Amino acid sequence: MKNIHLSLLLLIQGAILLATGCGAPEVEKTRRLPNVVIILSDDQGWGDLSISGNKNLNTPNIDALATSGASFDRFYVSPVCSPTRAEMLTGRYHLRGGVYSTSAGGERLNLDETTFADIFQKAGYATAAFGKWHNGMQPPYHPNARGFGEFYGFCSGHWGDYFSPPLEHNGIPVKGRGFTADDFTEKAMAFIEDHRDEPFLVYLPYNTPHSPMQVPDVFWERFKDKELEMLLPESQNEDILFTKAALAMCENIDWNVGRLMEKLRSLDLEDNTIVVYFSDNGPNSFRWNGGMKGRKGSTDEGGVRSPFFIQWPGVIPAGKQVSHIAGTIDLFPTLADLAGLDYKTEKPLDGVSLKPLLLEDGSKWEDRMIFNHWNGNVSVRTQRYRLDRENKLFDMVRDPGQTRDISKEEREITAQLMAGKENWEKEMAKEYSEDDRPFTLGYPGFTIAQMPARDAKAHGQIQRSNQFPNDSFFTHWTDLEDRITWDVEVMEEGEYAVELYYTCPKADVGSRFVLQVGNSRLEGEVTTAHDPPLRGMENDRVERMESYVKDFIPLNLGSMRLEKGRAEMSLKALEIPGSQVMDFRLLIFTKLNSNHNNDEKNI
Repeated sequence: MKNIHLSLLLLIQGAILLATGCGAPEVEKTRRLPNVVIILSDDQGWGDLSISGNKNLNTPNIDALATSGASFDRFYVSPVCSPTRAEMLTGRYHLRGGVYSTSAGGERLNLDETTFADIFQKAGYATAAFGKWHNGMQPPYHPNARGFGEFYGFCSGHWGDYFSPPLEHNGIPVKGRGFTADDFTEKAMAFIEDHRDEPFLVYLPYNTPHSPMQVPDVFWERFKDKELEMLLPESQNEDILFTKAALAMCENIDWNVGRLMEKLRSLDLEDNTIVVYFSDNGPNSFRWNGGMKGRKGSTDEGGVRSPFFIQWPGVIPAGKQVSHIAGTIDLFPTLADLAGLDYKTEKPLDGVSLKPLLLEDGSKWEDRMIFNHWNGNVSVRTQRYRLDRENKLFDMVRDPGQTRDISKEEREITAQLMAGKENWEKEMAKEYSEDDRPFTLGYPGFTIAQMPARDAKAHGQIQRSNQFPNDSFFTHWTDLEDRITWDVEVMEEGEYAVELYYTCPKADVGSRFVLQVGNSRLEGEVTTAHDPPLRGMENDRVERMESYVKDFIPLNLGSMRLEKGRAEMSLKALEIPGSQVMDFRLLIFTKLNSNHNNDEKNI
């Protein structure tokens, strides 16, 4: 059916081209739908590229995307990770899709949102994502349920180990191979080769240069003892070692981009592939960023301006520079429009197709407002001005560093932008309400659901291994009154096998506990010691903020029958013969009578 559907699309596309008088060469170019590759870096600032003027590093392969395609001079994303991803996926502002946080459920994209991957998948594309998802883990929030037929990576907001860490492949826990950015690129290249004879959409969201600051030796050696040419003034307290690690990670990304582009060329696919490159927010430290104000987490220019390059040889003019403002919300309609796909959705898009700016001169393009939001702070950008979260106005042409507030001099413009911001906030408030979404378990059509410590609440004396939940585990479980709970909704009644991932020293073996989901109970006992050390610090180039990690092993608890509906899920100790129950990381529920084979257990 997919091939029939694709053939019809191509015939219709060809008929339209002939009917509109397009010449034979153009028909040849568009006879096959274009492939799409989207590369997204994590916490890389606009200034972390040599094409931006940074002499501290060299990124020739990423720079080549700009010289071979088009670059947008003012492209805006959200101040942090998951909101940017939500806006990219949907073409809508992140609050509309229920994304208000970066962890513990607030990163999930509402299930009634349509993603651009849904559109491409329905058009017959082979779709895949490799890397950091960060918009929900449990199906149907999982990427395999959001239009991506293939997924390899992790669904959390950050990861604690970048060298052969625990990952997942289509929901099944696996062990990664090598440095994550290298591994994700390898998987993307293999997918491209496997699907070279059909149109494909590849989304490659790297997890670097997000901390912890880990990078292979070959890249670190270039920077370890290097004298950096471009540093911030001493008053800004730049962490030089952190900067060096970030730049080394950016050069690793560049190397991987080079490998990916060479793969496209070797398969004779480059000319029919749209390649996009951008970052999800501003830099994750104070380092050179073109003199802009703000960094990651800020709604000022430096926190939300991203590089944006898009290449399609023979279609998008090489070296084209677009000065009009644009943003993440525009990516969905732009890619669908360039591919000639119908992208009408039930919910209106906030973004617009940038195709006229790419293929035409943009002379009829109207000025617009682009809104940046995080943690209750909102700024608004027009072609010339930025109104910041305090309603200070800056002329971004004359004052790109936001040093002089002109709100009193330009009262009319200030009033217009304040009114625009107020209307936007009211509109978002209508769509966004307090989060009451449970974590889903047993979604029909999917075999495995993971319930990590990240998504749970600890009660009593139980503590997280770190204040940042994304890759944390629970420890200090010492009292019979202590509990770990999740708010869940069982989507399909049935029998589920349950595994619990833990560590426990020999002296504490013997604890008994109960897992309860609604009225269903399942008891377990820790009978085998497993007490590995904390690790991660051996690969860190600078001391991390995030949790260190351990190698957890599974404890097979048997099976339990779950009733459909919403319930509290809890873990509670029944007996603690030693000083603690265990350190806990994860529960995995697997529907029985499934065809999936979970071979890789050491996560």
